[in-house]
Order: sequence, then C-alpha cells, then structure tokens
Amino acid sequence: MLSVLRRTRLDEVPADRGGERKASGPAGATRLAAIDGLRLVAALAVAAFHYVGTTTPHFWGDNDPRQFAPVLHEISRYGWLGVEFFFMISGFVICLSCWGRTPVQFVVSRISRLFPSYWCAVVLVVALVLVARLGHLQAATPIDPRTILGNLTMVPGPLGLQLIAGVAWTLWVEARFYLLMAIMLCFGLTYRRMLAFCGAWLTLAVIARELDSTVLDELFIGRYAGLFVTGIALYLMHRFGQNLVLWLLAGFAWCYELTVLNDRVVAHAVKPADGGGISWAVCAAILTCFLAVLALAGIGPLARLRWRWLVTAGALTYPFYLVHQSIGIPVAKGLLQTVPALGVLPSMTVAAAFSLLLSAVIYRTVESPLMRVLRRQLTRGMSPGQRPTDTITPHRDEQAGPRGQLDPSTGEHPNPNLPLPADARRIPTDA
Repeated sequence: MLSVLRRTRLDEVPADRGGERKASGPAGATRLAAIDGLRLVAALAVAAFHYVGTTTPHFWGDNDPRQFAPVLHEISRYGWLGVEFFFMISGFVICLSCWGRTPVQFVVSRISRLFPSYWCAVVLVVALVLVARLGHLQAATPIDPRTILGNLTMVPGPLGLQLIAGVAWTLWVEARFYLLMAIMLCFGLTYRRMLAFCGAWLTLAVIARELDSTVLDELFIGRYAGLFVTGIALYLMHRFGQNLVLWLLAGFAWCYELTVLNDRVVAHAVKPADGGGISWAVCAAILTCFLAVLALAGIGPLARLRWRWLVTAGALTYPFYLVHQSIGIPVAKGLLQTVPALGVLPSMTVAAAFSLLLSAVIYRTVESPLMRVLRRQLTRGMSPGQRPTDTITPHRDEQAGPRGQLDPSTGEHPNPNLPLPADARRIPTDA
C-alpha cells in the first residue's frame, strides 16, 4: 500500500507516463527557518518606513526625521519595499504549505491562521481609541460601529471604510492570491499545472494592463503578480530542482515586476519640500537583493539553517506587522508628549520593542489557542458528521510536508479505523 501511495503522489508521477517531473526529495518536510527570519526582516523594513521614513509633514510634531536622523530617514524611505518582499515570500510559502491539500483544508488553514491576530489587533486599536477619548486625547483613527464591523471582515477598503489597522490593505491582496491558489487546488497541484498557472497569470495581468481594465487588474493583482509568481518559481526549484524553464519563468516574472514597480515608486513620490521623489533604480536594486536573499534561503545554503530563534521570529512577524503602526506609533507619540526628554529615536525604539513584546503576547494568548479552536470547528463545519482530525500545530501549518490520506467523497480524513477506499489512494495528501 505504501508503494502505491508513493507512486500516486501528484508531484511524483513518472515523467515518461504523466509528463510530470519527479520531486527531488522531501521538500517541505523540514522547516525553512531562514524564510521565517526573512519575514521579520520584511516587517522591520515596513516599520522603519512608518517610523522614520515617513514624509508626512509634522507627523512627529516639530520633530522632523530629515533633521534628527537624515541618513536613517533616507534609507527608511525605501522600507515600503518590505511589502513587496512579503508578497514574494508568500508566493513561496503558500505554494509550499498548500501542496497536496484540498481546497477545504486550504481555506480552513488560511482563516484559522489570519483572523485571530487580526481580530485581536482591531479590538486593541478600538480600545486604545476609546481610552484616548476618555482622557480627552486626540485619536487619529475614527471609530464608529459601522467602521468596526466592516474592519472585522478584513476587507474594509473594498467596502469603502477606513482601515483601523492601517497595514491591513495588504491582506486583501493576499486574499486574492489565496483565491487563485484555491482554484488551482480544485484541479490538484502538479509541476506542469503550476507552470501553466504562472504563465497564464502573468499573461492575464499583462492583458489587464493593456486594456486598462480595473476589474481584471484587481482580479489578477497586476501590480504584484510578478512577485507571487517569482516566489512560486523559487518554490518549484526548491521542490523539483533547478532547470532552465523555472529560471526563465522567474526571469520573465521579475522583468514584469520591475517594470510595473514604477507605479509604486510614483505613488511614494512627494513634493520636493517634503523630500521629493525616490529612485526607481534604487528600488529595483533593493528588491532584487531581496530576491537574491530569498533564493539563498529557499534553494541556496541558507536553506540548511535550523536556528530555532528564526522560527520564533517568523511566528511573531504577523502580529508585529499588524500592531507596529496602529498601536506602536501612538505609543511613541504618547511617550514624546509625556516624556519629551526621552527624544524621538528612543521613543520610537521603545514603541517598536513594545510592539514586538505585544506580538509575543498576542501569539501566545490569542493566535495559537484560537487557531486550534477555529481549525477544529471550521473542519467540523465543513464536513458535518465527520470526526475532525486536523491536529497540526499552529506555526507548523506554514511549512508542512504531505501527511495522511483523504476520503474522495468529502475531501477530509476517513475514519482511521476503516481501510481506505481504492479511489482514496489517488487523492492529494493533507499538509
């Protein structure tokens, strides 16, 4: 039976019959700790942009970052590229974590992974604003029942509402990527199917731009498609080995992405009095360096790192990303008002450290336990009457290898006490 299961894994169909390349090894069976560390690097880059790289006049009152930290300000002005780095990493990691899963399992995994920390961040920001109002302090975030309810959906932007957690706009981009991956999971992920998917995605993104179609551009994420596809190409190299086809795919995706990057560069330009524009060439160089580091972490020597603290850093990245701006910046401004002698940079440092500590608390007390509960309940709700058997630990979910077999009629695990039906042997494995 084991030999049958090995032969029928979707990514290991013999090339002379199914046309698929054989996997070069148990990619995904061990965690890529370096990629966890890169997530924190991306989050810190975004935080640096929001704290020191801001070009908003009087954002820190009479303290102008161009005056008290000119060099750091110029470097941090490019920190928004951390968002692009996140999307590139997401292409790699999501492809890794959903390989062999059913669409139902993938949806359950994403909901249980993203919503606990997000809901917690929204609640914390609302509480902070209410406390500020009680103390007759100014709060920049407007809070009303409609705005709160819309933000709890994680898509306040498309609903025409202001974001309570300012960085949450990126989650809507991620959600559209997840939708595309869920559609692919309906067909089953294989090497050639993913190649076709990536090629079709880039082509449709180009067509959307040529037609100047807002609908198509939103659907195919034209501004960031190249980042996701590049990450997927690197994952395919990690799983199946490097070859010319994958390098060409990554190269075309990268050329496309650096071209459309100009839209983001223009969006971050400001008046000369506030710092002026930023260089596309510098942005392209920084983003290419990010790509090189991700390649080293996925298919290079950094893939062999097993440092546990990198895994911990990866666990804290998501909650830190959510709270560093909406909570961290008010904390820094509060310190400046109450302890002006502390100075701007020390206040920012304390606020960033507080955000990191708060992230650890959120992960330990909210995300990790609530994720397990949501996973069990959602799995049960998707298959009434089935015994939920998904006991994957919360953080392992992101980089897991194939495990277990599924019932073809439900897409879930069969009763472990009963023999597997013959057809179930050809169903993708659970990750």
